[in-house]
Amino acid sequence: MSFLIKDKVALITGANRGIGKAIVESFIQYGAKKVYLAVRDPNSTADLTDRFGDKVVTITIDVGNAESIKKAALLAQDVEVVVNNAGVLEVADPLADNVEAALQHEFNVNVLGLIRVAKAFSPILTKQKSAAFVQLNSVASIKNFTPFTTYSASKAASYSVTQGLKDVFAPMGIQVLSVHPGPIKTDMGDKAGFDMADSVESVSEGIVSALAAGEFHLFPDTVAQQFQSAYQGFSDAIITA
Repeated sequence: MSFLIKDKVALITGANRGIGKAIVESFIQYGAKKVYLAVRDPNSTADLTDRFGDKVVTITIDVGNAESIKKAALLAQDVEVVVNNAGVLEVADPLADNVEAALQHEFNVNVLGLIRVAKAFSPILTKQKSAAFVQLNSVASIKNFTPFTTYSASKAASYSVTQGLKDVFAPMGIQVLSVHPGPIKTDMGDKAGFDMADSVESVSEGIVSALAAGEFHLFPDTVAQQFQSAYQGFSDAIITA
């Protein structure tokens, strides 16, 4: 499948900053008709509204809360591509005092949030002539990073769920893209202590290209592409075979 952004209606969770904001900008640059800015705080999108006017519509979503997602879906019945970008990161190794709380928080947002978004919007996407679902995963989904063990575990789980979505969405005509960034210059990247990181545009531009090419995986940045080189054989033989 191939999905072009031009003239499409998109919804992006966590659209107010970082990678999410860059995706908004790239989608509009490539001709998106409308973008729903799905955020917890509707006041946080004022600058995007000032810049893009009626091309953007702010709606409230907390991916950690199923009811807020269901309510948002009722307001966005014309969506053709959903980008589930919102996520959280905690610093917790396997023996950290906060390991259980961190894991519960990250699973609620990064894994259950993905499932909630997919369930709420799949009936809408199914009705469209062309549709796509994009999940922001991470290189941490295929390699544990010890100081971020709980985050890595949550992203491994979300990647597994994304593979399942690929299979169940295919007969519905919904293209699925799993995005696996490495170090990216964002607030989350700063929290993780990345000294060198690629730009958010490497991710947003990569998503546009990968959707057009009908790809399932996207490893958008310099570090991620190193992972891709090592992972490609396994992926071809096992994941996308």
